[in-house]
Amino acid sequence: MAAKDDVPGHSALPWQVLVAVGALGGSAHRSSVAPVVGEQMELSDEVREVLANDGFTPLFEERVGWTLSCLKGMGLLDNSRRGVWSTTAEGRKAQESQVVELHLRYHKQVRSQSVASRSASASALVEPGDEAAPEPEWQDALLAALVSMPPDAFERLAQRLLLEAGFTNIEVTGRPGDGGVDGIGQYRLSLISFPLVFQCKRYRNPVGASDVRDFRGAMVGRAAHGIMITSSTFTAPARAEATRAGAAPIELIDGGQLCELLKQYQLGVTTTQRIVEDIAVDANFFAAQ
Repeated sequence: MAAKDDVPGHSALPWQVLVAVGALGGSAHRSSVAPVVGEQMELSDEVREVLANDGFTPLFEERVGWTLSCLKGMGLLDNSRRGVWSTTAEGRKAQESQVVELHLRYHKQVRSQSVASRSASASALVEPGDEAAPEPEWQDALLAALVSMPPDAFERLAQRLLLEAGFTNIEVTGRPGDGGVDGIGQYRLSLISFPLVFQCKRYRNPVGASDVRDFRGAMVGRAAHGIMITSSTFTAPARAEATRAGAAPIELIDGGQLCELLKQYQLGVTTTQRIVEDIAVDANFFAAQ
């Protein structure tokens, strides 16, 4: 059985993560990076699924996430508001030895900043350990509300979300003996319409590869496309299984993505924009009167 000591540490990851983003075409979502890094480093499923201190986030994925942030601090990666990580001009031409040196220098800088200040902004820069960067407070509150929902209510929420996103004829079918399918519907893409099924996982623990395989089995004879929605996360093997070549594709929506979608469609989440005025007094104006 794998242990935390078997999971690659932060010093071993920067170059591997940078190479993985490059292998994905120079830009990728965070969820796509960890599986590629795991393959590059030939990590077993057991090592990839070792949990962090929170008891439900895979430690390997957590460390890959920290490394993405470090590489941004090092000027080798950048990320958009939509969560797409991309290599910078410096990142595209960096060599492994340079990345190692930059990583050491970056950590010295972060450590000195941490010692100099205990403010919230400085504490967000402390040297990565076993803890993941915290989610925004609104996401924490939203995820807590989602986990506390009854299973059937969570399924109805998924139904409404899919309708808001443009799916049609969405129907919740979840019941004992449903074979793992919680709902059915259709999606129209231009002139083509195709059936789909979805499954809801109101979990605290990560959804694993076996869950994805079971859902794909339940799809047989019902639809060629599936969506899995969870309030937690998906392990790297689960994400790899969802996109396995030759198998029916399954779209995965984890807790973070679910929060963003609920925010986007204003389902239980209200966004208030504030206008801040910057006011300056021109002393020269008064002196010239």
